[in-house]
Amino acid sequence: MTKPLTNYRWTICALVFFATTINNLDRQVVSLLKPNLEAAGLFGADPAHYESTYANIVIAFQLGFASGMLILGRVIDKFGTKIGYAASLLGWSLAAIAHAFARTPFGFGVARVALGVPEAGNYPGAIKTTAEWFPKKERALATGISISGTNIGAIIAPIVVPLIAVSMGWQWAFIITGAIGLVWLIFWQVLYDTPEKKLAQGRISQSEYNHIISDKEDTVAADGSAFKKFNWFKLLTYRQTWAFFIGKFLTDPVWWFILFWLPAFLKEQYGLTDTHVSFPIALVYTMTTIGSIFGGWLPKRLIERGMDANKARKRAMFIFALFPLSVLTVQYAGSFNMWYAVIIIGIAGSAHQAWSANIFTTVSDMFPKRAVASVTGIGGMAGAVGGILISKSAGLLFDHYKAAGDIRVGYGIIFMICATAYIIAWVIMNLLVPKFKTVELE
Repeated sequence: MTKPLTNYRWTICALVFFATTINNLDRQVVSLLKPNLEAAGLFGADPAHYESTYANIVIAFQLGFASGMLILGRVIDKFGTKIGYAASLLGWSLAAIAHAFARTPFGFGVARVALGVPEAGNYPGAIKTTAEWFPKKERALATGISISGTNIGAIIAPIVVPLIAVSMGWQWAFIITGAIGLVWLIFWQVLYDTPEKKLAQGRISQSEYNHIISDKEDTVAADGSAFKKFNWFKLLTYRQTWAFFIGKFLTDPVWWFILFWLPAFLKEQYGLTDTHVSFPIALVYTMTTIGSIFGGWLPKRLIERGMDANKARKRAMFIFALFPLSVLTVQYAGSFNMWYAVIIIGIAGSAHQAWSANIFTTVSDMFPKRAVASVTGIGGMAGAVGGILISKSAGLLFDHYKAAGDIRVGYGIIFMICATAYIIAWVIMNLLVPKFKTVELE
């Protein structure tokens, strides 16, 4: 039988979607409460250094995130998706709540590190879950739907977080958003397990199971036991690992910049208030949601029309790498009307999410399932390091040009970096790995 009779794998996809929504919701609270946190003294006492201090707090999160990527990717591969993903989400939910009790810049920075480490487990867990539950031809679409939760969280946050802060205080914004993850854990424990166990439990049909494993890759045993062990350091000897590493290092900083600096950009450039900035941000992330799903749909469509999977993936990534070049015009277009700038940033963000749906899928294209979370963690660490570099650069540039009386120059430099990152990454990845071929792990 070639078609599944049930679609339980899409229930699993929905679980990952909601986890990613919560993940992004928790991390975005700080950017939306920046004025509240400044007033509370959490960025220090000197307004002249607010931008640099904010950058350092962003970097504190990214340092934790980078470290967590290396640690949790391997942990999830070793202990399995169900335990590893749940532990990750429990950790970041508790850390998000802990922000409410910070009273100094140092204490707030510690809370950001504590949030970053377990939040890093979301993407290795999500990509490994997709690799376990979907055949290759559906993985980009499933990944696109899953990571679109990033955008939904970003849409919800600017609407809900300021309202909570105004009505209940900024501390409750952290407490309430952090507590949502604890609810997700209940559904995860009830609904998730490996396809092998779900088949044994009668929750999925034999036909759906056959569909899931149709690529004839290595899978877990029927009893759910772990994959064969492999040498983690050996992963660093493969060109495929470095292709993913460099691709994430160059392109993830763009998303980090949009996530943490877009509200500040709109306030600085166009004088928007906290309440007025919500709708432009929501529009940007609504656009990026479409990009996530379209990014997963396009290679699937190309494959269904007879194109080789490797060629389909690379062609889709090349198309998505071209759209961010529009960011080179964002300030000029925005000088006529703010909404032109918002739409251009939305297009670039959509392209990033479409690119992400495919670059994440290249891991399961190039590596067996037992190493997917580990390689995803290595690349995620590279992306976080790139995010640290752009955050530090942005803080220094914005402080400098704000003091000089024209912060727009600083934004212009960062926009140039964001615009060209994807096409450079695509070229390097193609030079390193001309074809996404699965490696044979020893």
